[in-house]
Amino acid sequence: MLNKEVAKLLNEQINKELYSAYLYLDMANYYADQSLNGFENWFFVQMQEERDHALLFRQYLLNNGESVKLTQIAEPDKTYNNFREPLAYALEHEQFVTASINNIYDVAYKNKDFRTMQFLDWFIKEQGEEEKNSDENIKKYDLFAGDPKGLYMLDNELKARVYAAPSLVL
Repeated sequence: MLNKEVAKLLNEQINKELYSAYLYLDMANYYADQSLNGFENWFFVQMQEERDHALLFRQYLLNNGESVKLTQIAEPDKTYNNFREPLAYALEHEQFVTASINNIYDVAYKNKDFRTMQFLDWFIKEQGEEEKNSDENIKKYDLFAGDPKGLYMLDNELKARVYAAPSLVL
């Protein structure tokens, strides 16, 4: 049985992951409206990953005898004035999610909940990748997108991203 505080935080993380999926779908829609299909694809794949993260937290709670309480998902409230802004906000959002997962880990550690810590190890590694990818998108945009041909090539590069289901064993 999980510590009640840890279980509560894991349950809250489901909402944060579903919000992330919702946010990235909104960003994909923004880029679709701008006919930047590669950027759209990148964020659509990101949405799928975040949805799956929520499902992994759900399954972990269920596997540990905990009930899952779904709460309302907030509406994304960002508007974008240029193509770079969603990229910058994505990095900021990933840093928020990293802090949330680190907090759960800290509470699990204080409660000697080693099983949850081991479960969260995958997410900690994943968040490092998420932040790195978001940062690289910004850097590439800053380097290449000032030129229409560069933006076109970056869009084509982002179009090549494919979804891969997470390989975490629960």
